[in-house]
Amino acid sequence: MAIWLNITFFRSSNRLPELPMDSKKFIHLRKKLNKTQKQMAQLLGTSIKAIHSYEQAWRSIPASVERQMYFLVSRMDANRKRRKSCWVTKKCSPDQRKQCPAWEFKAGDLCWFINGTVCEGMVQKSWQEKMKICQSCEVFSYLVLDSTTK
Repeated sequence: MAIWLNITFFRSSNRLPELPMDSKKFIHLRKKLNKTQKQMAQLLGTSIKAIHSYEQAWRSIPASVERQMYFLVSRMDANRKRRKSCWVTKKCSPDQRKQCPAWEFKAGDLCWFINGTVCEGMVQKSWQEKMKICQSCEVFSYLVLDSTTK
């Protein structure tokens, strides 16, 4: 019921949640992954028409697609060789580490991918809020964004 109400609210108000990824970034990441539009559609489990819509900015890019794109780029071989755990980079205290799912699951290079991580002293409520913090964080930049500029 809550999902239906949220969808109804967004449709009736013509207001969609802001998403950080735009069409230019989507195209850039797809090219970085060296995938055609058809291959990208298969990887994301969507239609080629959806890929066209994202790249033409006719449709906003869902958080799930954005998340998958960043994940795929983060797994590229060039990135995998230079990883540091987030708790090392951010110098988290033992107490902070114990409260954080990235530490619990030994996923210090995927802290940006895991919801519920303790970033800037608190857990973020949504993917959009989390990404605002992650995009200015050296862990995310080092693993994902830097690789997209090479």
